Amino acid sequence: MLTINILHFSLDNPILEIILRTLAVYIFMILSIRLFGKKELAQLSVIDLVFILLISNSVQNAMVGPDSTLTGGLVAAGSLFLANYTLKRLFYRSKSFSKMVQGESLLLIYEGVANMENCKKAEITIEELEAAVREHGARDIQKVDLAILEVDGNISVISSEFQSRSKVSHPRKHKFKGRLNQN
Repeated sequence: MLTINILHFSLDNPILEIILRTLAVYIFMILSIRLFGKKELAQLSVIDLVFILLISNSVQNAMVGPDSTLTGGLVAAGSLFLANYTLKRLFYRSKSFSKMVQGESLLLIYEGVANMENCKKAEITIEELEAAVREHGARDIQKVDLAILEVDGNISVISSEFQSRSKVSHPRKHKFKGRLNQN
C-alpha cells in the first residue's frame, strides 16, 4: 500500500530544514490561535496553561525534526525570534495586515448596555463579562461607560463609578499631590 505524506519534507541542508519547519509551525500556531479566538490569550485558566505546555511539547519535534542537538534548538529559537520580529514590523507598517491576522477590538459594553452580538462573536458569556467588570472595580454592567475586548484578549473597562471611587479609596495620593502644589 502506497501512502503519501504531504507534510513530510526533507532538505539536504539540515539548518534550512529546521528554519522551514519552525516557520511552518509558527504560522500554524498563529492561525490556530486566531481561529480559536483571542479570548483565550488573556484569560488563561489552569486547563489553558496545561494545554499550552502540551502544545509546545507536541510541536517541538515538528520544528527540529530528528535534530535534537543544541544547534538545532538554537536555530529553531532564532527562527522564531526572527519570524516574530518580522511579523510585528509588518503589523506596525500595515494596519490592514494587522487587522487580518490579529482581528480588531470589539465593543462589549456602551453606556451600561452589553452588546450581546459582539459578546457572541467573541464567545464571552454574560457571566464572564460581569466578572471582567468587577475585576476593574465597577459593581455591575450598568455602571460601565465602555468595555472593549482588545486584540490581545484583554478587556478594557472605563467606568465613571470606578474613577470617582478611586479618589475616595486613595486619600493619601491626593493629599500628597496637594502638598506638592503648595511648595
